[in-house]
Amino acid sequence: MNIVGNGVDIIENIRIKNSIKNKRFVSRIFTTNEIKKSQKLNNKINYFAKRFAAKEAFVKALGEGFRNNISFNDIDITNDKKGKPIIKVSNNIEKFIKKKFKIKKFRIFLSLSDEKKYSIAYVIINKK
Repeated sequence: MNIVGNGVDIIENIRIKNSIKNKRFVSRIFTTNEIKKSQKLNNKINYFAKRFAAKEAFVKALGEGFRNNISFNDIDITNDKKGKPIIKVSNNIEKFIKKKFKIKKFRIFLSLSDEKKYSIAYVIINKK
């Protein structure tokens, strides 16, 4: 496998604590799936902070940022059955990755971590 992109992002959790009070911010940044899962959690701040960092790290791995019709809602951060964080992308992003990196198949790897004050995410995009 060849790495075609990598990105990292760190965020101060207090920024998300203040931002998630605004429902427009939440719906603009997070998918319906992410919002629904947050309702079952006590620590919403770190939950949303890690997902925000993951989306930022992912667009850095793309080398694009949020342009070329890429939005926060195109990126869904979820977990597999064992709890491992994964990134699910929209068809729009899937097509974008294939075209930009001239590849047919790819895998996205995500690592998340948080402490009281900070959350961090690291993303690798590999060619299969």
